[in-house]
Amino acid sequence: MSIKRRIILKGTLVGGASVASGLLSSRIALAAWPENTFNKTNLNDAMDSLGVTNLSISKDITINAPDMAEHGALVPVSIISSIPGIDKISILVEKNPQPLVAIFELSNKCRGYVSTRIKMKSESNIIAIVEAGGRYYSNKKVVNVAIGGCDE
Repeated sequence: MSIKRRIILKGTLVGGASVASGLLSSRIALAAWPENTFNKTNLNDAMDSLGVTNLSISKDITINAPDMAEHGALVPVSIISSIPGIDKISILVEKNPQPLVAIFELSNKCRGYVSTRIKMKSESNIIAIVEAGGRYYSNKKVVNVAIGGCDE
């Protein structure tokens, strides 16, 4: 057996033993999320828990979502904002059992764009709230839902 082959074999055996013994293991990355904020069952309570004050309606926020969603379990939504210095973009669905569906924290070097899929119980307003420079801006869009996607 050549020396290189022995080194590779030895490294493989030591690495395998380390993984098997738990010395080398993958770390699970968990996102921190404000559970109390997401558990609010009222739109006003959810907005209060986000710290929303002096909300301004802004045409600089565009909500791209279908006018009619076939199934409320997977409704594609994207929020585009040209407001400079965005810190957060939050998405709420007015008539959901828990209105807050997403919070995106952005670096102020990021473009104001997020895209996701959300659940909707029934026809409702999708509300986008953009926090920038300590101020809050909003826009909304009505989406009809043929089959609800939220269980109660």
